[in-house]
Amino acid sequence: MLETLETYSSLALYSAMAVYAMAFVFYAVDLANRSGDRAAILAGDAAGGSRGAASGATGSATAGSVTTLTRPARPQQAAASRTGAGRGPRSRALRIGFSLTGLGFLLHLAAAIMRGIGAGRVPFANMYEFALTATLAIVLIFLLVQFFVDLRFLGALITGMVVLFLGIAKINFYVAIVPLPPALDSYWLVIHILVAVLAVGFLTLSFGLSVLQLMQALRESRVVAGEEGGLAFLRSFPDTVRLEDLAYRMAIIGFVFWSFTLIAGSIWAERAWSRYWGWDTKEVWTLVIWVLYAGFIHARATRGWRGTRSAWLSIIAYAAVIFNFTIVNVFFKGLHAYSGL
Repeated sequence: MLETLETYSSLALYSAMAVYAMAFVFYAVDLANRSGDRAAILAGDAAGGSRGAASGATGSATAGSVTTLTRPARPQQAAASRTGAGRGPRSRALRIGFSLTGLGFLLHLAAAIMRGIGAGRVPFANMYEFALTATLAIVLIFLLVQFFVDLRFLGALITGMVVLFLGIAKINFYVAIVPLPPALDSYWLVIHILVAVLAVGFLTLSFGLSVLQLMQALRESRVVAGEEGGLAFLRSFPDTVRLEDLAYRMAIIGFVFWSFTLIAGSIWAERAWSRYWGWDTKEVWTLVIWVLYAGFIHARATRGWRGTRSAWLSIIAYAAVIFNFTIVNVFFKGLHAYSGL
């Protein structure tokens, strides 16, 4: 029975990866469709730049001896008009890609459930199971967020990352189902890992939005300079201000969950090793990630860190999350060395 469930779990996961890969292809087709007629896009960018220049020159126009002064447009508004923020074709490829993402999620969920039933516990005991559930949380949050804000333009990045993470986990981190070590046999561990995977889901969306923010900022600066904008599909994406705001909001939610990860982890540590904090390598890096995201949120909210500096800090913080899961788990041994490898 155990071997059968483990086999079916792997089969469902391979199927989910294949469906995610197909979704990635359709999202990529949608991006190509968004590029549209290159000449028309370049003309639109040029028109946006000329409108900005014309609005600045309006105040010098005179009629007789009367001069009319016009308040110049704010830079953010001008950028939004040039980038076509909020506009974008909802093509058939986008709808198919999103539907395939939902199907892949169901297969992914089935793989996690069968792994848990086969193990007789929540599948949180090793790196393979954490990767299985963390990527599941990434896709779940990506799907649920669409009820509040349309982030389907992140589809190619999200499905691509999920396929990459699952492929690495299946090849390098896979272990057969084994009994749970005594230190892991605690409901506080379940709470600790659950809030951690939810945090990773929101922080992944924040990372993706920050990457697009940097790309959009580069395109906007080229358009302002009168140069070719570059990747044409970016013109159908929100402008840098909107992307930064979305990344910030996702980071705040992820930061709240990561804070609960620290709290629940400390309580679990007290139950397992009779101390709340021991400066173990894993504990230190979990704290480092918390400090990085706290710094990102604080710097943007109070110190005026906006634009590319804010995006880079978000990306560096997410890189620490990946480093904590991979390098720390594999090469740094300590009380949290439960990679299963």
